[in-house]
Amino acid sequence: MKMAIAGLMVMALTTYVIRVSPFLIFRRKITNRRVQSFLFYVPYVVLSAMTFPAVFYATGNMAASIAGTIVATGLAYRRHSLLVVAIGAAAAVLVVELV
Repeated sequence: MKMAIAGLMVMALTTYVIRVSPFLIFRRKITNRRVQSFLFYVPYVVLSAMTFPAVFYATGNMAASIAGTIVATGLAYRRHSLLVVAIGAAAAVLVVELV
């Protein structure tokens, strides 16, 4: 039990340091447009880097994963809603899995 509490405290401290450090490092507002642009896209890139590889291993069939990714990308590019994109990708995976 003590080990679990110690681990929890270490994780809480690590999370706190990560969240507070930008405020301590950058006391002034960032005015450089390139840095602002870079920092704006960081969350999207990190989320994509974590989830995109998992897309190809979600099913046991690589062809189904690729088909779902292509359909989802096409629907998202055409500005369909998230629900339509998810249903379309799932339908594409189902069709390829059944064939």
